[in-house]
Amino acid sequence: MTKKQKIVYRISIAVNIMLVLAITWGYMKVNFASEQIFLTEVQDNLIELEGLIAHQQENDWSEPNLVTSKLGDVIDGLWIGLQTGEHLNTLSRNDHRTLHQFYTLLGTRYPNDRLYSFSEVSEQDKEHLLELREHLREFGMGLNISISYDMNSFMNSITTVNDNIEENHLK
Repeated sequence: MTKKQKIVYRISIAVNIMLVLAITWGYMKVNFASEQIFLTEVQDNLIELEGLIAHQQENDWSEPNLVTSKLGDVIDGLWIGLQTGEHLNTLSRNDHRTLHQFYTLLGTRYPNDRLYSFSEVSEQDKEHLLELREHLREFGMGLNISISYDMNSFMNSITTVNDNIEENHLK
């Protein structure tokens, strides 16, 4: 190999290493952004939802639409996270299935607001919301509970809450 070929070879290796680092860095940023959607738009809103349910219970459900609006925020956050994870390929099949089950469960079992209208909250809905609050607190998602901003911890909590709600629903 001539001296010129050695220089070109070394430059080629350096460029390839930089390319691999750039791709790795980009993947890490995309994965981080996808996780942040779930941790901020879903987990944080679930914690606020738990607090709102407690507040409404203490105040004899004086403003139940605060709860239904926050539940809508959780559902919207789940939808955005599911779509983002699906299009960026950042969710495993198991995580996608679990989150989609939770999205469906929240949207069908609990009252949530629609565009330009508030939901009516029946006594049974209030009971279901109180059960949801208990499940959230039991598995670490509530006000004044130390939470972890880790996707694995979040997914474990969602899986457990989802399973418990479905189990109670079947009783």
